[in-house]
Amino acid sequence: MLLLAMLALAGCSSKQDAADVASGGAGARLEQAAIARGVIRDPASADLTGVYASDPERVCVVPGESDFRIGVTLDYGERQQCSAAGTLKRSGEGLKVDLGDGCAFDARFDGQGIRFPGALPDACSRQCTGRATMAGLSVDMLSNSLSEATALADAKGRALCAPDSG
Repeated sequence: MLLLAMLALAGCSSKQDAADVASGGAGARLEQAAIARGVIRDPASADLTGVYASDPERVCVVPGESDFRIGVTLDYGERQQCSAAGTLKRSGEGLKVDLGDGCAFDARFDGQGIRFPGALPDACSRQCTGRATMAGLSVDMLSNSLSEATALADAKGRALCAPDSG
């Protein structure tokens, strides 16, 4: 009996699961049911405000005048750092990040964390020293506190999400 169950499970394809979600199939219906029952957060409506982290990477997001302010800092030591502040516009799970000087790109918010794409515009490298990069940055919510997000500072002590930082 166990062997039959294992064979049945082995026949399930992750490609099929992905296709179901993309086409609104069983996977998408299951996800929507979980969101409706509060089992998982709805990324399209979850609040972005807070501090996100994955050592040694930190991101702050706070409400701004029109959308949000965002700050990014990472410090690998030995002058391998990035520090940037700018704006973020949200559309459901999609995030349009603009860190200034031509460093603008689309990122994702999955309800738990923020995910930067693996390739960023060349202009983003000007916000970093050494071999450090913000490409592929993936951070999860550490705190939803506005005061903690506003206080997040880079290695030079600059508060990245303070009202005058963006």
